[in-house]
Amino acid sequence: MHVIDMALLLLILLTMFLQEHITSIEACNKLTPDFYSESCPQLEHIVQTVVKAAVLKETRMAASLMRLEFHDCFVSGCDGSLLLDDTANFIGEKTAKANIGSLRGYEVIDEIKAQLEIECPHTVSCADILALVARDSIVEVGGPTWTVEYGRRDSTTANLTLANLDLPSALISGPQLIQNFASKGFNLQQLVALSGGHTIGFARCAPIAPSLYGPLTDENSMNTAYHTFLEKACPNGSAPSLIPLDDGTPGKFDSSYYTKLLEGNGALHSDRIMIDESGRTVLEYVSLFAKDQECFFNDFAKAMVLMGRLQPLTGSEGQIRTNCHFVNPPSKLKTIPKTFNHKLPLRTPAADLHP
Repeated sequence: MHVIDMALLLLILLTMFLQEHITSIEACNKLTPDFYSESCPQLEHIVQTVVKAAVLKETRMAASLMRLEFHDCFVSGCDGSLLLDDTANFIGEKTAKANIGSLRGYEVIDEIKAQLEIECPHTVSCADILALVARDSIVEVGGPTWTVEYGRRDSTTANLTLANLDLPSALISGPQLIQNFASKGFNLQQLVALSGGHTIGFARCAPIAPSLYGPLTDENSMNTAYHTFLEKACPNGSAPSLIPLDDGTPGKFDSSYYTKLLEGNGALHSDRIMIDESGRTVLEYVSLFAKDQECFFNDFAKAMVLMGRLQPLTGSEGQIRTNCHFVNPPSKLKTIPKTFNHKLPLRTPAADLHP
């Protein structure tokens, strides 16, 4: 009986130890707003200062910086893989058709990273920088704020094939767009709210041309006057013109984007399909956000927090890159990389979308 009691006691103690250990691991892997409160308390000040200067120099940069987080998180999660450059034996995601010739603002991330490596070396991940930069860039042009969670680590790999599959194309259909966002855990309301990011930014003619010259010329939601304007701005779809995605207030984050969509002034097919072919519920959310900017701001902020939680590397996974463009040298690698990320040397033509 004594032996049985001892065995039972040992089992109870072992169970308590395992529960405490598991709880500790879960706490370590959880994103939290105060992750850098002791290790890098100047993080938010540094990022805000650099972003403010960049947007003051060029208002359009706000949209460019915001897009970086979306294009990173939608491919294998928020792990900074988007920022990795190609090397002789590595192919990153920058050449994906939705990224090449389209994404910009990398130099702003570089400046922030350089300052952080001086202030608190080997501490702040590139993935966390992207999350904070997205918020601060939106705030700089009048948009909502939210509490950014930290604790992401950086991937040591990238996935070009997945980038070409998961990032929405200029020719995507309404049902495909809904499914694309649903696969990341976003409902219809969140899809429409995140699309409101197009209230700032610009597009070049290439992704607009299919709606002017085929194969998408049968759409009903573009009004005649706006169609004529786009034809003049994009003759044969080859002009280098920059077309505002919200021709009402392109440099201000507000609900004008939705108002313009309802008026038939949507530049991109991927925006207009919310009116044309995504169903009554989506149209109701477009109408709601057009009328109620506060509701749009609240839903957009909540959706951005959810985006920042997409499959982050945490704890001992990945690494903290010292240079966002490259994986750390072997001597600095202490990683458990994502098993589904691979170096896949697949190159495809680019969509020419510029925020």
